[in-house]
Amino acid sequence: MNQAAVAQTQGGILGWIEKTGNRLPDPVFLFLWFILALVVISVVAAWAGWSAPHPVEIDPETGTYRIIAVESLLSGANIRRLLTQMPETFTHFPPLGYVLTVMLGAGVAERSGLFATAMRAAMAKVSAFWLTPAVALVSMMGNHAADAAFVVMIPLAGIVYHAAGRHPLVGIAASFAAVSGGFSANLLPGQLDALLLGITEASVNTVFEGWTANIAGNWFFIAAMTIIYLPVIWYVTDRIIEPRLSGYALDGTAARAVDDGDDDTSTSPDERRGLRNAGLVVLALVALWAAMVLMPNAPLIDPDAPPEGQLTPFYRSLLPFFLLVFLLPGWAYGRAAGTIADHRDLVAMMAEAMKDMAYYMVLAFAAAHFVAMFAWSNMGLVLAVDGADALRASGLPAWAMLLGVLIFGATLNLLIGSASAKWAVLGPVMVPMLMLLGLSPEMTTAAYRVGDSGTNIITPLMPYFPLVLVFCQRWVKGFGLGSLAATMVPYAVGIMASGMALTVAWVVFDLPLGPGASVFSEVPTAIVAQ
Repeated sequence: MNQAAVAQTQGGILGWIEKTGNRLPDPVFLFLWFILALVVISVVAAWAGWSAPHPVEIDPETGTYRIIAVESLLSGANIRRLLTQMPETFTHFPPLGYVLTVMLGAGVAERSGLFATAMRAAMAKVSAFWLTPAVALVSMMGNHAADAAFVVMIPLAGIVYHAAGRHPLVGIAASFAAVSGGFSANLLPGQLDALLLGITEASVNTVFEGWTANIAGNWFFIAAMTIIYLPVIWYVTDRIIEPRLSGYALDGTAARAVDDGDDDTSTSPDERRGLRNAGLVVLALVALWAAMVLMPNAPLIDPDAPPEGQLTPFYRSLLPFFLLVFLLPGWAYGRAAGTIADHRDLVAMMAEAMKDMAYYMVLAFAAAHFVAMFAWSNMGLVLAVDGADALRASGLPAWAMLLGVLIFGATLNLLIGSASAKWAVLGPVMVPMLMLLGLSPEMTTAAYRVGDSGTNIITPLMPYFPLVLVFCQRWVKGFGLGSLAATMVPYAVGIMASGMALTVAWVVFDLPLGPGASVFSEVPTAIVAQ
């Protein structure tokens, strides 16, 4: 039974999700439709006189809060701004520079083979008892490798489980749950943090200028997600999924191919030497950054700032740190493993990484203009003030508001797979609104990340869902779309439930989200973005 035939036979909620999602346009055109809707709403709102008092600015003449009114995006000033500032609107979009910078290094680490070899080496000598948590941990850490985690780790997990005498689909399910369901979980920040917190920065600046993102602002939270998700995936895999999948007979051709050694999980001497060299480079970079913080007259410490702001240069230096921590170890590995002959190969890999980002740049162009026009209309501030007043009147605790963000993001994720596309739409409303209630931008971003990743593994609209189905069909020919979705539902329930519990606990106990980032924050006193 081929994949198209399987897809056509699905009914119920999965069939509805697939049919509805397939009717949606590409995310780039979704943003264009959003912009058109934004223009229409701004015209109507301006005509109706929709306004709100500014939360912090006082009118010196009246002594009361200054009134902010919605402006029409078809006014002469806004049309002029759109047409004359288009290059700046695009190039000044914070996520664009953040992501492209990190991906210059990550592209080298991926193309040199460092990511794939590190994953294979990590799984080479794992005992049967620790197999599932090891697969889950390596898969979640593999999110830094972006596409490589899906393309390398998921099929590799099937091979490793088969070699251990367990059903390969169990390994595929466990790895898929960790890579995609634990999409935001990791022990270290990476390009996804740069992307989402970059959008958060742009969202804050639609209302309050001058706030800058710290890409380590969710570090402690995503590390806790990793720790919480590991036992969930372990339990679901070994106690629920493995008994269920044990009845699926393997295709003899695939099993014989692996048994005959067509899929090799070992590493060569050159690859092992490359891993050692890469590890030494990572240690050297960590030592260098530590020295620039701890040494006398440390360049990454601002002695003139108040105590809470002295580490700001260090936080802002993390972006180039992650560029180098991918680029230089990737280069060191490639020279030892023979995948990089000279500097020309290195430059070519960096160029190829930028080619892979072409679609993202097109998406970023549309998203940047949506976010900018949202700010020009003043709707972000008015919605934030009115929404904050409504939430304040409701008496809902902070954790309940964040669960609303989480659940809404998880539901929308069933139809729009791109994490950045959804956050670029939701962020300009959610972030300022919750800021006015005292919740930090980092906390709102963290709650969104839990919801965004939890439902990835049960929607056929997730870009890698068909690829994972192909990996499954390699072992079991009749394994269909519904079979894969049904297999992943227990993971989704466990991940969402534990993620929601983690979010509530984080707010209740007011735990730090990352270096310099807390759950609650004061409303900034910066001038409203005009």
